[in-house]
Amino acid sequence: MGLTPKQAAEIVNRLYLRLSRRRPDITKREDYFAGKHPLAFASPEWRKFHEGRFAGFSDNWCGVVARAAAERTEVFGVRLGNDPDVQSPDEAQLWQDWMRVDGPAKSAQGYLQGTTTSTSYALVWGNAGDEPVLTWETPSQAIVDYDVETGEARYALKSWTDDDGEYATLYTPTEVWKLKRAKSLAGQTALVLPASASASLLDGGWTERDEQPVITNPLGVIPLVEHPNRPLLGSGPISDIEGTIPMQDAITLMWAYLFGAADFASLPARVILGQEPPKMPILDANGQKIGEQVISADQLKNGRLLWLTGENAKIDSWEPAKLDVFTEVVNVAVKHIASQTQTPIHYIMGELGNVNGETLTATELPLATKVRSGHKHLTGPTREVFRRFALVRGSDAVAQACRTAVVQWRNPETMSDAQVSDAASKDSTIGWPFPAILERRYGLSQPEIARVMAQREAEQVADPIVAATRNLAAGTGNAPVN
Repeated sequence: MGLTPKQAAEIVNRLYLRLSRRRPDITKREDYFAGKHPLAFASPEWRKFHEGRFAGFSDNWCGVVARAAAERTEVFGVRLGNDPDVQSPDEAQLWQDWMRVDGPAKSAQGYLQGTTTSTSYALVWGNAGDEPVLTWETPSQAIVDYDVETGEARYALKSWTDDDGEYATLYTPTEVWKLKRAKSLAGQTALVLPASASASLLDGGWTERDEQPVITNPLGVIPLVEHPNRPLLGSGPISDIEGTIPMQDAITLMWAYLFGAADFASLPARVILGQEPPKMPILDANGQKIGEQVISADQLKNGRLLWLTGENAKIDSWEPAKLDVFTEVVNVAVKHIASQTQTPIHYIMGELGNVNGETLTATELPLATKVRSGHKHLTGPTREVFRRFALVRGSDAVAQACRTAVVQWRNPETMSDAQVSDAASKDSTIGWPFPAILERRYGLSQPEIARVMAQREAEQVADPIVAATRNLAAGTGNAPVN
């Protein structure tokens, strides 16, 4: 049984309220990722004078931290059941759909969104030709409601605003509701309506949109799939940069202090004691002196000169301020960020000494471990995306197989060519099949492995010695003659 308009409005308002409450945090994280850092931790007096001077400056480490794991998270294949083939027809169809909808690029955006704001959402639907369509949604526009007891998705909402008003689409396993309301009502989740209001007007100011405001959901499941970033029990997914933000604020403040010191105290300053301030002659049009004018304090200060009167005149100076104390603090802070976020130190410091491949692998091991941990939480949602691909095409058996599919993730470790070749040789020695070596060590996708195997087969057929040996083994030919 479907929802009534009142029930649909109540669900939309409830989900919209949750969406609205988390938008400020999402916006803050996106701003920090983009390098938009407000000046924090400064005293009111210092902030009053300096805040505007450094408004455009950004030493952005939040972007480095968010990109580190996201750039190493990539799906490169899906396997169904125990099929020994490199790629079965069903797997080939799923992968073709993934490539056709630009899955690699869209998922990369989604994973980056997840590391930044803690989660993202994949939306799968079908076009007029019954082919899957994939979009990736931000957590500021999409949300999924789960059953508290079972953890199953019950409803999903996508909401956005444009010049014409605010729109909302509510998804249930059986229905899709399309709603809209005036832009002036955006942000309201409850509205007392006058008795004269139209009967079609829903609570919260939402009205049905389109000629068919309610349609059947042909998939039978919620089309919106959440991709959480390493969620915690009881508190949900986490942002990789949430803990970096306070240290980012401290780094920004240190740079502001450094620039302030560089402006006022980076040059030697002179002081003259015991004399009257110098004066400038005032000349007439003919160049004749007609008076004197005392040089202003601002002019002296701009020339790094301080004039103090007193009985015993002498000249002295202050050495320029040492600015490296600020950069030392910044260096310690960014090292803390690297340690806390499992980001390789050479990502942070920008350089690494003359090290061998094993040492480089060791420095990147914490990040690789972090990425693999993320794979555990992204595998289920990725299965569900492929499952919805199959449902769009009406392949119920394939959709069922997708629920236990093996999602193949790109190896997050960085290895030199020599390391990869050495590992592949050792795999071959202990009996690993060649396709498995291509997959495990070289990270080839299923279509790429099939192409390499075909090329290898063609190469062997073209080799007369290999062909004669195979014929002899099959009992259909003679051994090659030297």
